[in-house]
Amino acid sequence: MSERKIELYETHDGKVPVQDFLDELPRAHKAKAFQEIDLLALFGAELKMPHAKHLAGKLWELRIKSHSDISRIIYFIPVQEKIILLSGFIKKGNKTPPNELNRAKKYLSDWESRFVK
Repeated sequence: MSERKIELYETHDGKVPVQDFLDELPRAHKAKAFQEIDLLALFGAELKMPHAKHLAGKLWELRIKSHSDISRIIYFIPVQEKIILLSGFIKKGNKTPPNELNRAKKYLSDWESRFVK
């Protein structure tokens, strides 16, 4: 099984939302996030619950739990060998907040407008 390439979405003005999110996490939570990202790279679209869950359309969430802290990284898979991590957030309720889903949809649309020919 070959690993998929993980890329971090970059806005047109050079911001990298997932990197900013990861940089703000406490050390143990960040380590757990990188473990889950490694699993995603290894299994790609085959990664399922409890690690990954389909959200809507092309969007999936990587599910991260470190002690009592829960976070999510929203991603999509444009081609089989590549995964784009769009955004991340700390989860406080049972559902993905609509503003986080809307932000990820905006990032997906921006990525597609710049890189899909």
